[in-house]
Amino acid sequence: MNDELQHLKNLGKTSSQWLHAVGIHNASDLKRLGAANAYRAVKARGFRASKVLLYAIEGALQDVHWNDIPAERKEALNRQVELLSAGNKG
Repeated sequence: MNDELQHLKNLGKTSSQWLHAVGIHNASDLKRLGAANAYRAVKARGFRASKVLLYAIEGALQDVHWNDIPAERKEALNRQVELLSAGNKG
């Protein structure tokens, strides 16, 4: 199987499987949703993903290693996820 997601920077077999499980099958799907929404979907499905997955997805979208994402961007991503989570609790 030629898994397009696994060819993106930072994404491996497990993260790719999680993304497929929530309906994200290629880079276009990932780009359309964005890192925060994709991460939130994985977490909502019950997968035990850490914040590194959030940064890995963002890095995949930017084609950079997740550790090279600036701290300010990581903070913004965390805020987006918090807002999405808060919006789903009402």
